[in-house]
Amino acid sequence: MPVGVHDRDEQSGHSGGVTSPDPAAADPTPSDPAASDPAALGRERADRLVGLLEAGDGPGADTVLADVAEVRDLVYVGAALTALAHAESRGLPPAQRAQANTRRLNLGAVRDAARNDPAALRVWLRRSAEELLLLRSLRAAADRIAG
Repeated sequence: MPVGVHDRDEQSGHSGGVTSPDPAAADPTPSDPAASDPAALGRERADRLVGLLEAGDGPGADTVLADVAEVRDLVYVGAALTALAHAESRGLPPAQRAQANTRRLNLGAVRDAARNDPAALRVWLRRSAEELLLLRSLRAAADRIAG
């Protein structure tokens, strides 16, 4: 055996091998599928946030955001809102779509400034959800005008 290579770590007595996980310890079917998929949970929270704002329930929307403690989870909500905003803005007339892109860039600056601050990220999320509602109303108006 080469110098410095041992079957066991002499100090700890461990071989350094990897043991397989205990199959009985893992729960292969979580009771809530969204709990195991942070992106799905982010989409669910984004939908709830937008729905509450659309219904005029600002305090309820703030509660949804307050219940999200981790920056990572807040970012997933933001990703869902961004995807919805992109989809909504595609149906706008060109001038309104350009204005929406400018507002989205401004929201991106707010997000970047709030990068690790959960409270500031919640403000960004609230503004992003309000922007989504604005896009929906603009699209509805454009559809009415187009006939």
